[in-house]
Amino acid sequence: MFRLLGFPVHVRPGFVVFMVLIVVLYGDAFGLWLAVALAGFTLLHELGHAVAARRTGAEAEISLNFLAGYASYVPIRPLTRAEQIGISFAGPGIQIAVSVVMLFALGANPLERPSYANDPVLLAIWWAGPIIGVFNLVPVLPLDGGNIVTTALDRIVPGRAERAMIWFALAVTGAFTVFALIDTRYRGFMLIMGFLLVSQLQLLGSSKSVTSPWHDADEALAAGKPAKARRILVSALSHHRPDQPPPPVTLPAERVAALVDVLPEPWPTGDPWNEYVLANQLMRLGRFEDAAHYAADGYLRHPHTLAAATVARAAGALGDQSTAIGWLRTAADAGTSPAGLAAIIDSSPELIGIRQHPDVIAIRRDIAATHAV
Repeated sequence: MFRLLGFPVHVRPGFVVFMVLIVVLYGDAFGLWLAVALAGFTLLHELGHAVAARRTGAEAEISLNFLAGYASYVPIRPLTRAEQIGISFAGPGIQIAVSVVMLFALGANPLERPSYANDPVLLAIWWAGPIIGVFNLVPVLPLDGGNIVTTALDRIVPGRAERAMIWFALAVTGAFTVFALIDTRYRGFMLIMGFLLVSQLQLLGSSKSVTSPWHDADEALAAGKPAKARRILVSALSHHRPDQPPPPVTLPAERVAALVDVLPEPWPTGDPWNEYVLANQLMRLGRFEDAAHYAADGYLRHPHTLAAATVARAAGALGDQSTAIGWLRTAADAGTSPAGLAAIIDSSPELIGIRQHPDVIAIRRDIAATHAV
């Protein structure tokens, strides 16, 4: 394991075996350069995901495995669909951009095969860079293109898009596999198809339809069943669950306000994630005092950076700069998500007025020191 730009990078034995196999199978200069190019562009690809994730405040790490790399991250706040799509696109985007620039810099045009086909270095860059980058944008899971479409589709069928996309991916991959078995010209794709099928079956086995309780409650309220909507939200807020169901980022503010109105007071507590979601929705509705009190109570129960940072945001919105700074220091001292706190300080409009305050600058400097490589 080593660190790159602050991210842990785990090089698994399978990745090394895969590189060696490429060199052995080709047995020439092209095979050697293809292994080098694949290693470099795979790392660059995953670094693109990791950097995009860190911009949202998430902690990320990279693993290089057989046939593929992975950038895993844990969001510390509800991510918008645009942010999720941005993270998915960042990997192939940077891979394609850098490889195309490299090809042009070396005198090759990626759209003109004679300019690179006879040079093993250029041909290796062409395959490992733009070709695999574009392939990753094919809209089937677990490729990045599949993740992008899944995220967009989740707006239409919240919580059910992933499973639908897995079945679609299985159908497409299975059909192409059968086609490759019939037409020998495409037998070279069998290893990739096998990898995709295994990955898709694993996704199918681990996936489940996780709907947002907020969307379920909204449907109940729209059907004229406020008591059912109340039960759904009370259960979500009161009972801890290991997953993090999607927040109601796509619901209009007036419908979120209607959901908040059906909740009994005092508002239920018990699940840190949904407490945090509720506090953020109160901020969205301009109920800053309510958000501050609810998040502060949540911090006493579950001392977490995000709860304290929400209080700071609410205080900033109310113009109480000293309280906002104090809660930012509390958030930093909690230490559960320094990268998330940095993102909140840098991007929250409620904190613009104190962003250049010496104490906030010191907090930001402490966070940077924590993440120094």
